[in-house]
Amino acid sequence: MTTFPILAPVGGVLVASANSALREQVRDRFHGQRWPVQEVSGGADALVKLESGNWQLLYLDRRLPDLDAEELVGIIQRRFPGIQVVVVDSDGGRPLPASATAQSAGCSPRRVLPSAPVLGPAVEPLPGMIGQSEIMRRFNRLARLIAPRGNTVLILGPTGTGKELAARAIHALSPRAARPFVVVNCAAIPEPLLESELFGYSRGAFTGAVQSYAGRIQSAQGGTLFLDEVGELPIGLQAKLLRFLDQKEVQRLGTSELARADVRVVAATNADLEQRVERGAFRSDLYYRLSAFPLELPALADRGDDIVPLAEHFLEELAKAAKLPAAQLSREAAVMLESRLWPGNVRELQHVMERASILAEDARVIRPEHLYFLERARAWQAPRDTFLRREGLERF
Repeated sequence: MTTFPILAPVGGVLVASANSALREQVRDRFHGQRWPVQEVSGGADALVKLESGNWQLLYLDRRLPDLDAEELVGIIQRRFPGIQVVVVDSDGGRPLPASATAQSAGCSPRRVLPSAPVLGPAVEPLPGMIGQSEIMRRFNRLARLIAPRGNTVLILGPTGTGKELAARAIHALSPRAARPFVVVNCAAIPEPLLESELFGYSRGAFTGAVQSYAGRIQSAQGGTLFLDEVGELPIGLQAKLLRFLDQKEVQRLGTSELARADVRVVAATNADLEQRVERGAFRSDLYYRLSAFPLELPALADRGDDIVPLAEHFLEELAKAAKLPAAQLSREAAVMLESRLWPGNVRELQHVMERASILAEDARVIRPEHLYFLERARAWQAPRDTFLRREGLERF
C-alpha cells in the first residue's frame, strides 16, 4: 500500500490518477476530515480542476495516461505556486523522495523527478506544422490535448517560431473549427485604436464613428480570437480583457449595453510576462488567467532533427507556387543548415530557402553557395571553408 505523508491542507484535495485503487487510498486518507477530496483520471483534467477551484494539495500519479508528470509539475508550479504537490507511484510503491514534499500548509514544493519517457510514441504533427523532434512531439501532444477542451491557451516562444500557425492548428482541431479564426496583433495596432478594434463601438461614440462596428471579439463569435503579442497589450485595456475572459461579455465604446460573446481566446507572446508582471507592466490576474494552459514553442536551434525536413517542405511549397520541380538539398547544404543557430527561427529558414531556390536557378540543387545568412546573424560561425574542412566536406 502507498504511504502518504501527513499534510495539513487548508483547501481542497485533488488526486490525479487513472488508477482507481490509488484514488481510493487518497479518499481513505482524508475520510472524516474537513478537506473535500475530488478525483480526475489524467493530467489535462487536473489542470482544468485546478483552475476552477480552491485547492491546497494535489496527489499526482507519476504514471499519468496523458501528460508527463515532470512537465505537469512544472506547469503547476508556474500557474498555481501555492499548491502542494505530492508525486506518487500507482504501482503501490512509496512516494518519491520527500526532499521537495510539503510538510505543512502553505509550502510550495519544487519537485525534481527522475528521468522518464517524455511522451511515448510519435505524435502526429499539428495541421500545417512540420516536425517530429522529441521537443516538438511534446508540444504536439499537449496542443492536441487542449485543442478540443475550449480552455484559454497561452503560446510562448521566440519570434519566428510559428506561434500563429500553432494557434490556427489548435482552432482547426477544436469543435470551433467551422467558425471564424480572428487575429489581433496587439503590437501592430496603435493604442488609441486598439480598444475600439477589439470591443467595437456604437455610432457617434467618437468623431468619425459614422456607423457602429462590432469589433474583433464579436467577429469571432463561436470561434477563436488569437491575440498575438499579447504582452504588448496596454495596461489600460488589460482589465477590460480580463472582464471579457471571466464574464464572456463585451461592452462597445459609446454604449452601456453588454453583449454576450462565445469566443475562445488563444494568446501568444515572445515576452517574459512574469518579468512584466514584476515591473507592473502586465496585470498578474490577467497573466494567471491567460496562462491556465501554457504551451512553449521551442526555438529552431532546439529542433535540430526538424531543420532539414522544414527546409525541404519550404522548397516543395515554393516549387508548387512556381509550378516547377522541387529543388533538392545537397549534403553540404544540409549540413550547413543543421549547424546554424537560427536566431530568426523558422521564419529565417523559410527566407533562406526562398533565396536559395532563386539562386539555384535551373540546376534545382541547393548548394552551400546558395545559402545566404545575414552577417550579424552568422558572426558565431567559422568561415565557410573552415567549416566544410572540419566536416570533411569538399570545398566549393
